[in-house]
Amino acid sequence: MADLQATLDSIYSDILPRIGEGKVADYIPELAKVDPRQFGMAIVTVDGQVFRVGDADIAFSIQSISKVFTLTLALGKVGEGLWKRVGREPSGSAFNSIVQLEHESGIPRNPFINAGAIAVTDVVMAGHAPREAIGELLRFVRYLADDESIAIDDKVARSETQTGYRNVALANFMRAYRNLDHPVDHVLGVYFHQCALAMSCEQLARAGLFLAARGSNPMTGHSVVSPKRARRINALMLTCGHYDGSGDFAYHVGLPGKSGVGGGIFAVAPGIASIAVWSPGLNKVGNSQLGALALEMLAARTGWSVFGD
Repeated sequence: MADLQATLDSIYSDILPRIGEGKVADYIPELAKVDPRQFGMAIVTVDGQVFRVGDADIAFSIQSISKVFTLTLALGKVGEGLWKRVGREPSGSAFNSIVQLEHESGIPRNPFINAGAIAVTDVVMAGHAPREAIGELLRFVRYLADDESIAIDDKVARSETQTGYRNVALANFMRAYRNLDHPVDHVLGVYFHQCALAMSCEQLARAGLFLAARGSNPMTGHSVVSPKRARRINALMLTCGHYDGSGDFAYHVGLPGKSGVGGGIFAVAPGIASIAVWSPGLNKVGNSQLGALALEMLAARTGWSVFGD
């Protein structure tokens, strides 16, 4: 592990000439304002070492990466019963596809596309007012990262609420198929706020470390999920974590991961470390262009891959 900082530094120097590549997510007005010329990366190892480079301490909108944490909460509430309402297969379609949802009678293909994450949010809300559900998620993420400063960016949440017409359509569609129990506006209110969670690379890597450490947080010794559940969440991230670029990511990087249109990617090297990288410019399927490249470089230079060296 001693040369991990040198590895990060070498990746950063190779990435530097390309910083600013890709296109920021301009369909969410607040995200359109983000300067694309930023790049940060952090690694937290299962023995508690932290390595960082670039803008690793700047908080950004984690967007769909939040779906990993709401999925963890939902599985804690209803266990395997969740899979009656959401599938576990890669979608092969855009993350906000309505066609697929209609074809499959209101059961979203997996928990990481928008429709699936909205259904998961509905599960997390059981017995809670919307404000309480948002508070529960925020407390959970702060607990995982051991950081009370993590917050929700209200401007981003408002921006999404004002422009998220397609998500409104997806939610109404599922409600029509009786796959949402709560009022659509309540579910979407929680969903938009979870996507507006703002975290730095280091905070995100810390929060997700339990998935690299068989379900426990090695910093605190607390068990978050069982080893079996951690393995299954990682499997879903590997197959479904990058929208219709998931196969490409598995091919090039070989690690479970989850991307967000804020330009972040969270990845797991099981038994070794959790990694977070952020660069706002996206590729054509909505994943961070330089973030994915940096993770490919990291996997190549460390030999970290679930498929072997």
